[in-house]
Amino acid sequence: MFFSLVQPVIFVLLFAYVFGGAIPIAGTGASAEDAAHIYRNYLMPGIFGQTVAFAAVQSTVGIAEAMSTGLIDRFRSLPMASGAVLIGRTFADALRQVLVLLVLSITGLLVGWRITGGFWNAVGAYLLLLLFAYAVSWVGAAIGLVMPNVETASTAGLIWLFPLTFLSNAFVPLSSMPTWLQPIAAYNPVSTLVLATRELFGNPTGIQPNFWPLNNPVMYTIGSCVLIIAIFATLSIRRYTKTTAK
Repeated sequence: MFFSLVQPVIFVLLFAYVFGGAIPIAGTGASAEDAAHIYRNYLMPGIFGQTVAFAAVQSTVGIAEAMSTGLIDRFRSLPMASGAVLIGRTFADALRQVLVLLVLSITGLLVGWRITGGFWNAVGAYLLLLLFAYAVSWVGAAIGLVMPNVETASTAGLIWLFPLTFLSNAFVPLSSMPTWLQPIAAYNPVSTLVLATRELFGNPTGIQPNFWPLNNPVMYTIGSCVLIIAIFATLSIRRYTKTTAK
C-alpha cells in the first residue's frame, strides 16, 4: 500500500517540476512562463488515470498469492457463492483507490492544481475514476487466476498496463502523436477517462483530434467499463469455479 501511494506522488513531482515547462498544451494560448502552471493542471487527471489503471496489479498479485498459498482452499469450505471471493477482492482493490486519490489530490493542490468545474462535476470525476479502477481490477483478477506463481503474476500484471497508459493522453496531447497512432490512442479507454476527468474538473484539455470517443468521453468511458466488467468478471468467475472444483 505504501508504494502505491508514493509512486504516483513521485510521478506528480517529476512531471510537474522537471518536464512541465517543456510540454506545451496546444489551444491554451499560454505564455512561456505560464506553460508549467497550465501543464500541472493538465497533468493531474492524467496521473489519476494512470494510478487507477495500475490498481489492476494489486488484484493480479493478490489473486495469484491467494491461489498459491492455499487461501482459496479455505474459502471452498465456506457457504458462499463461487464468485464472492473475486467480487470482494476487486471491490476492495477499487475502494483502496479512495485513499490513493485523496493523497494525490492533496499533492496536486500543493503543486498548483485546481478544480474549477464545480463540486458535483468533481464528484462525478472521482466516481468515474473509481468505476474504472473496479473495471481494470477484474482484468487483473483474470490474469492472476491463470498465473502459476506470484513472481510471474507481478510481471504479467504490469506488462499490459504500460502501453495502455502511455499510449494515451495522460501526459501529452494526442495531437502531438503521429497521425497513425492517434486513432489507437483515441479509442484507448484511458484517454477518454483522462479527458472526461479533465473536463469535469475544469482543467485544460488541449486540442483534440476528431474521434467519437473524444467527443463523448464520459459516455465512452462508462460504456468501456461496463463492457470490461461484463467480459472479465464472467471469465474470472468461470476460471475460479473451474479451478476450485478440482
